[in-house]
Amino acid sequence: MAGKYIWSALVGSIAVAYVCDNIISDQKIFGGSTPSTVSRKEWLLETDKKFQAWPRTAGPPVVMNPISRQNFIVKSGLDQ
Repeated sequence: MAGKYIWSALVGSIAVAYVCDNIISDQKIFGGSTPSTVSRKEWLLETDKKFQAWPRTAGPPVVMNPISRQNFIVKSGLDQ
């Protein structure tokens, strides 16, 4: 019995979110326009070409959480 209320509320909220997104973003009820950097295909291709042309340099792999990985070196003493 409660399942149909949960299901209908979920579907209803998705429908309301879609309608609001469509009205605000696509129909632009608050004004504005889509920037040319988003709407032009040439800009996307040139940006992709630029990112692919950058030299890729990397250091050694970084362990984000060394405590969980247990693969770090612990220096014992102050002489090192």
